[in-house]
Amino acid sequence: MLHALKRLIPVAVPLGLAFGAGTGAMAQSGGDIYPVSDQPSLNFYGLPGLVDMPEAQALPDGQLVLSVSSFGGITRNTLSFQATPRITASFRYVGIQDWNSDGFETYRDRNFDVRFLLNRESRIWPAVTVGLQDFAGTGINAGEYVVASKSFATPGIGAARLPGTVRVTAGLGWGRLGSSGSIGNPFGTERPTFNPNETGGSFSVDQWFRGPAAPFGGVEWQINDTFGVKAEYSSDAYLPEAAQRGVFTRTSRFNFGAEYQYSKALRLGAYYLYGSEIGISAQLQLNPKRPVTDMRQPAPRPIQPRPSRTSDPAAYATDWAAAPSATLTLRDRLAPLLRQSGLYIEALSVTPTQAELRFLNTRYLSTTNAVGRAARAMAQVMPASVETFRIVPTSEGMALSAVTIRRSDLEALEFDPQAHDALLAVTGFGEAAPRLAGAIDGGDVYPDFSWSIGPYLNPSYFDPDEPIRADFGVKASAEYRLASGWLVGGQVRHRLAGNIGSSNRPSNSVLPRVRTNAREYARGADTYIETLYGSRQWKTGQNTYARVTAGYLESMFGGVSAELLWKPVSSRLALGAEANYVKQREFDRGFGFQDYSVATGHVSAYYELGEDYLAQLDVGRYLAGDVGATLTLTREFRNGWRIGGFMTLTDVSSEDFGEGSFDKGIAMTIPINWFLGKPTRQAASGTIRPIQRDGGARLSVPNRLYEQVRSGHRDAVAGQWSRVLQ
Repeated sequence: MLHALKRLIPVAVPLGLAFGAGTGAMAQSGGDIYPVSDQPSLNFYGLPGLVDMPEAQALPDGQLVLSVSSFGGITRNTLSFQATPRITASFRYVGIQDWNSDGFETYRDRNFDVRFLLNRESRIWPAVTVGLQDFAGTGINAGEYVVASKSFATPGIGAARLPGTVRVTAGLGWGRLGSSGSIGNPFGTERPTFNPNETGGSFSVDQWFRGPAAPFGGVEWQINDTFGVKAEYSSDAYLPEAAQRGVFTRTSRFNFGAEYQYSKALRLGAYYLYGSEIGISAQLQLNPKRPVTDMRQPAPRPIQPRPSRTSDPAAYATDWAAAPSATLTLRDRLAPLLRQSGLYIEALSVTPTQAELRFLNTRYLSTTNAVGRAARAMAQVMPASVETFRIVPTSEGMALSAVTIRRSDLEALEFDPQAHDALLAVTGFGEAAPRLAGAIDGGDVYPDFSWSIGPYLNPSYFDPDEPIRADFGVKASAEYRLASGWLVGGQVRHRLAGNIGSSNRPSNSVLPRVRTNAREYARGADTYIETLYGSRQWKTGQNTYARVTAGYLESMFGGVSAELLWKPVSSRLALGAEANYVKQREFDRGFGFQDYSVATGHVSAYYELGEDYLAQLDVGRYLAGDVGATLTLTREFRNGWRIGGFMTLTDVSSEDFGEGSFDKGIAMTIPINWFLGKPTRQAASGTIRPIQRDGGARLSVPNRLYEQVRSGHRDAVAGQWSRVLQ
């Protein structure tokens, strides 16, 4: 059997996990100080800043930040991501206690921010950043700013010099950042006022950099790797909170704070704000490029060199190939070597000079890693006359690409200092035929049964009564592969506890309720079928792949789904089409269906932008019958992390859509090996939406083709080529 019976082992990752010793704060050159910290301090909005005001420096590329701050009854929870070296994007959830107005006792709001680093700090010039704060919400936190920051050596001479470094910040703000100490209206345009009853979610272009502007500034003294202090002059009058509703009393424009770097990842702070309030913050910073645990895996098998032709010409004889059982014998010798690396033979073909191996990878997230291990095993087993290795990774029976490596190159370059680059230069990437003529199969690969059991957590966000709801329990999953490309799979869940079903807010949607009846599904049954389906995947021809899936496809819908994908091995572009006919499942998620049915589907374009950025455009019909398009931009790190954002616009008006105006959100995938430090293909994925409505809702289908296929194509394999000899 391909897999032994396996059990899913829960992985706990404490948020307060220390990542090592404290980080150095600054580096000195020619009397000037440049910030090189990989954990810059943040403000109360979860972005590089002073106390409440922004600074100009950017986070390190790829940095992911979770922050919580609270003062005066105002709590802000922020997720920030340095999407590119210059662009920072943030999502924030705000709660304001004692609002007691406009129908809200506690007012809750969702914000999106984006900021762009215009200029990096140098010996002479400061860092300069322009930012949009809460640019697509109701506008309570809306503000724009241009800010500059410069780092300096602390004052003093020689031994009398104060420790650490100082950063000075000055900026000009609009919106709520221009509400105190205004110097006028630079652009002569009035700004729309905040309305707490707006549905929000639309881009507020008409208010960007409009209305009064006010200066702000401050200073930050990073005393050492552990301690820092801050002082600022704030340009935020807190008109809705302090002046209009008395949430807290604002008597000063000055704020002060002290911060403690508890660990490499965690920074804590305490503050005195606006002359009346004590505040606290916690800032957790992670970088996908820096795993929690170093990868630990068995050393690769050394390449078995052949004798030279001149010293042993008999070793290169090809009469062995005439034996009827030659390929079978080689398969039986190769299979156990591959199995040690979690690789399994799908098909094998051997001629006197060439061997083609098609294999299934069950261990390595990187296909390149698997290709290298397969090549080493082949070099140990194949007769000396076999010079060319065609190594073909597969996914659910589909041949993805043919990686062609000369055996003599492997032997010559294994210990070369530039082995990876040199080997890539002489390696070929090409199309693999749908079927390998004259090959023998892997023997005991199919049929295969695997199962797992473990906990599940099903979160629900941003209910006004309970911002975070969740159900949790036990799930049991099973997969049965009858033959190459044929799969029957499913998952059963048993809810142990949770509060999603206890919500007192029924759906007010005017659209077919394809997602907003989550409360009814949560109340339906404690034990239910999450998915139960059968699928067939195959390669239909050159560059084309197909999938057909039928059954209970997701928690709320069941039916039939068909997909066709065109993706050349060396192309950045892929095109796909998916058609589905589904019915809504009963609330108990048993075997029954409700009356609602819909034909839904999309045509899709996928493009690899380079530098690990991906773009996807899906155009078609959604579950509520609306028609439109979804744009997704994703950054994929080479260790398997994926962080992206999406937005969907359809023919549903913002009024009919309801709160949020249109569907949008953040999707994230975290590879489990980032925490475990050992090879595994498992990953945890999730999506955060500011609000889940019925417009723009897309069917969830298991095992869509693009990611399966792309993982074995040239850009994915060559992009991680440094792993080929690991």
